[in-house]
Amino acid sequence: MSKLKYKRVLLKLGGEALSSPSGYGIDVSEAEAIAKRIQDVHEMGVEVAVVIGAGNLWRGKRGLDRGMDRATADYMGMLGTMMNALALMDALERQGVTTRVQSAVEMRSVAEPYIRRRAIRHLEKGRVVILGAGTGNPYFSTDTAAALRAMEIGADVLIKATKVDGVYDADPQLNPDAVQFDQLTYIDVLNRRLEVMDSTAISLCMDNSLPILVLNLWDPQALHSALVGEKVGTLVTA
Repeated sequence: MSKLKYKRVLLKLGGEALSSPSGYGIDVSEAEAIAKRIQDVHEMGVEVAVVIGAGNLWRGKRGLDRGMDRATADYMGMLGTMMNALALMDALERQGVTTRVQSAVEMRSVAEPYIRRRAIRHLEKGRVVILGAGTGNPYFSTDTAAALRAMEIGADVLIKATKVDGVYDADPQLNPDAVQFDQLTYIDVLNRRLEVMDSTAISLCMDNSLPILVLNLWDPQALHSALVGEKVGTLVTA
């Protein structure tokens, strides 16, 4: 087996990763496909933590456009991430991967409370840890939650899973001449307003020198290749 470049990773998934073709809801077959990708990485000996969004279930912006209170909209999003976390947990467990879900908002009937040292211990024991409910605070996105949790658990890299091969200077689905970047600095991302993650998450990673790797999770080889050090996707570093 090739030597691993990253031993402990945090995988950031958008809620749309679990959605049906319409972009909404939870598609069990999509959850199983994501679980298979994680299982393959887990079997390589990589310690995997996951933060997942809720865009397939709730878009807070729609509520805000109608005058909804921002905190209320964000708490609804946190509950949506827990639904996705449980769906992914179930898919992983059915494939034989021992999984723990931890929530930043206490809901002991369905998940452990998020405790940093316990999350690290689960990883050390070979369990996949899904970290739900964002940071537990409104006004922070799941991108920021992913950056925060990655640093708390001592991840070697934050992997942002997308459906394109990396970061481009324009939307490659709309512009066939869009150019992909192999590597960027945090400042490049902020100055160019590239939609890698939100600015709070990028700044947090920059302040703590946490590399971000943007890749296509739906490419069967991309994640495996990245973990053994091959050039894949776009790497954002200092």
